[in-house]
Amino acid sequence: MSHLLFSNPAQMRGPATSKQIASLDPEQDYEEIARFLYAYEFSWDIERALEFALFRTYGIPAISGLLAKTGEFETRPRKRYDDTELILAETIENGLDSRRGKRAIARMNAMHNRFRIDNSDMLYVLSTFICEPIRWLDRYGRRPMTPREQRAWFLYYRGLGERMGIKGIPMELETIMYWNEAYEVTNFRFAETNRRISEATIRLLLGFYLPRWLFWAGRPAVRALLDPALLDAMGLRPVPRWFSRVTVAALRMRAGILRLLPPRRKPRLLTQRPRPTYPEGYRIEDLGTFRVMEAASQKSCAHDPH
Repeated sequence: MSHLLFSNPAQMRGPATSKQIASLDPEQDYEEIARFLYAYEFSWDIERALEFALFRTYGIPAISGLLAKTGEFETRPRKRYDDTELILAETIENGLDSRRGKRAIARMNAMHNRFRIDNSDMLYVLSTFICEPIRWLDRYGRRPMTPREQRAWFLYYRGLGERMGIKGIPMELETIMYWNEAYEVTNFRFAETNRRISEATIRLLLGFYLPRWLFWAGRPAVRALLDPALLDAMGLRPVPRWFSRVTVAALRMRAGILRLLPPRRKPRLLTQRPRPTYPEGYRIEDLGTFRVMEAASQKSCAHDPH
């Protein structure tokens, strides 16, 4: 299935993304700005930042415990990763109130409603999706997000959180960034499920880049990008300080090279990426986890190629 990413198709042809963003009003056009950031301006960085945002949620025993209970992250980690990424990509690529966006949010809400999840944990996960891309780009991006872009990014995810039924979402970015830090100070603590889920995810992410026999070389690079409090909560050893400095220097060197290159001309759409999990495409309603009876009924449904 093909679909338009932007309301004005002519915008997809122009490479001057930062100038186009600057011409939009973040209070009204936050979805369009968020799409530009996601698909053009910072596409690789935002994907990596959201992966590390998920890592931060594994420092909360209540969250890792729920993930361990479903068994998905340990038995089918690639499918769980793809399903999460596709649901989030459907909403940002098509719009929160588009037909496909509404279907993706409904699927996500149906999964969450099967469990008793504390509102504060839901708000924390949402806050990581807001805060971590901003922090990642400050540290490793070819440039930071501008205040206008940060405001639009926040408003987009605030809108998503409202449609997920999350209560008490702050009205300002500064407030949720402060809340995010305070929540981690209070709730990060070690649990065995933290370690199990984080290890399963590290293996999955390394598999995107390295053969299995080289995982030993990639593990320290992942740990080098995690702060001491999170490493403690996951039961992971910190890497030597010199290795952290080398890893950060490599990312900053990449950022310097990117500043010399022309802007991206074609959008990078995660819904269009070939995935071994869904070689013939996917239906939004088939994504995620289901009860046993629901899973049996899903197998009888035909897949509509995306």
